[in-house]
Amino acid sequence: MSQKSLIDEMHQVQLAIELIELGARLQVLETETELSRTRLIKLYKEVRGMSPPKGMLPFSTDWFITWLPNVHSSLFYNIYLSLKDAAGCDRIDAFVKAYRLYDEQMSLEKVEPVLGLTRAWTLIRFFESDLLQLNLCTRCGGRFVAHAHSPAQHYVCGICQPPSRAGKTRKAQQENSEKM
Repeated sequence: MSQKSLIDEMHQVQLAIELIELGARLQVLETETELSRTRLIKLYKEVRGMSPPKGMLPFSTDWFITWLPNVHSSLFYNIYLSLKDAAGCDRIDAFVKAYRLYDEQMSLEKVEPVLGLTRAWTLIRFFESDLLQLNLCTRCGGRFVAHAHSPAQHYVCGICQPPSRAGKTRKAQQENSEKM
């Protein structure tokens, strides 16, 4: 094995470990690394201490359009684009850094992250497949996730015009009733 291929493999292992630590599913690892499925399963067990979860990945764009997921998805995707375009990071590096920044921001704000790593990865794949686009809010000027080819003219985001039940989750209602 040449030194270059050894370095490439080490980089692939490092990437896989980083993605596993952030919560990547096996399908994400298989797509983003060049390591075999067997090697990825062994790595997953070493890092997490258990077998990778089974099941399908999210496959609907609709989840990203609902109010709270849209706010979080839009934040993450704008961070990702900044790193990829303005900072010149390659795709996977920008993805990992953007997810870390998103997660760090949620911790600083003491807010539970709505966007898991697998959903964040799926979001990027939906943009790459031209299933989603960013629309510019006519009120605040922010860029928000929307269905591809949907009318962008007169778009108002969910922050400027939240739905009537926005933020009224069971958990929020419980916390408010406990304070009273």
